[in-house]
Amino acid sequence: MEELKRPSILEANSLYFILGVLLLFLGSYVQSREIYSGLLITEYIIILIPNLIFLKAKKLPIKTFLRLNKINFKQIIYIALIMVFSYPIAVFLNTIMITILNFFGETVASSVPIPDSGEKYLISLFVIGLSPGLCEEIMFRGTIMRAYEGMGKKKAIIYSSILFGIFHLNLQNLIGPIFLGFILAKITYKTNSIYGSILGHSLSNTIAMTLGFWANKYLASVENSVVGYDIPYKTQMLITLIWFGVMALISSLALRKLLKNLPSNEVHIEGFKENIRFTDFIPVLLVFVLFIVVNVKYLFV
Repeated sequence: MEELKRPSILEANSLYFILGVLLLFLGSYVQSREIYSGLLITEYIIILIPNLIFLKAKKLPIKTFLRLNKINFKQIIYIALIMVFSYPIAVFLNTIMITILNFFGETVASSVPIPDSGEKYLISLFVIGLSPGLCEEIMFRGTIMRAYEGMGKKKAIIYSSILFGIFHLNLQNLIGPIFLGFILAKITYKTNSIYGSILGHSLSNTIAMTLGFWANKYLASVENSVVGYDIPYKTQMLITLIWFGVMALISSLALRKLLKNLPSNEVHIEGFKENIRFTDFIPVLLVFVLFIVVNVKYLFV
């Protein structure tokens, strides 16, 4: 069987650096002007189009390279359940990070908008649910993970997941995305289809957005019911941590079984020899430096 042509790790990392810089400066600018249109510009113009141009310039076979293979109904059901049970674990991991960070200062709330009306909820399904699922999966479970297969499938999963987490440029939303990236990579390999990870990513975002929407809708009534009870913030965090910890433990048992039983179309990944040097990772290290600078400057108020 003919070996699939892949970009080098240096080429993929250089693309990652360029898009990371664009995300930090152009992405944050357009989102500050108007969040929904800014997010669409970020996803499609900053992330998706450069990736497709890169693949086209490298003359890579798009269908094969991106694993544009069909998934069946049974796989769709399994993927949906996998993401439902992955979400509490991701939230728990992020809660751990937020709890730690709160010992050093007050963390800043996420800038991703939570819809406060039915109309905005429907808009958010496309802007926050589907669009990142499509655009970011083509980048991370497509371009990045394919390039890192030069180091073997396991390392491709691990490194692409870490780069996915860092790309969010948010320390308090780092571990959760890394974990979800790992799950999405496993889905991609097991189904041999990027459609599986696009579906999973979109569902994960939609779950988070939907829970936020309903929480905001009924938050006022909950707050009114607890008037007079002054619970210290650190106690609240501890209660939240324990609650999500229990949910994560239960979810992990179901998640492990679901991943194991996910109907598989997995194919053997042909390795290839590539001379990997430290300099190949300089673009990633530069993005990591940007990540540190951004979070030191903006994370604490």
